[in-house]
Amino acid sequence: MLGKDKPDDFVIGSGEQHTVRGFVEEAFKVINIIIKWEGEGVNEKGISQDGKVLVKASPQFFRPLESENYLADYSKAQKQLGWKPETAFKDLIKIMVERDIKYLSKK
Repeated sequence: MLGKDKPDDFVIGSGEQHTVRGFVEEAFKVINIIIKWEGEGVNEKGISQDGKVLVKASPQFFRPLESENYLADYSKAQKQLGWKPETAFKDLIKIMVERDIKYLSKK
């Protein structure tokens, strides 16, 4: 993108669709915690196997049902830059969680 003669906008994304719930489940799997879900909507909670509430929906960030499903269309970046996703969803989450753990262990 930076090497192009003329500036332009590109969408960079996996082209896959995932829920926040799915993201949370995968992140906790990295540290061997299985999440069980209780409640619905803004009352939904993710609970660990030992009964601790680890995740709660926040009305502040809750997306209404009528919102559209968002999916990254990276076709322009693929055509003009030869770019395509190389990191799978689960691998990306693992990288993010492991980096956070490393960062927090230094504090």
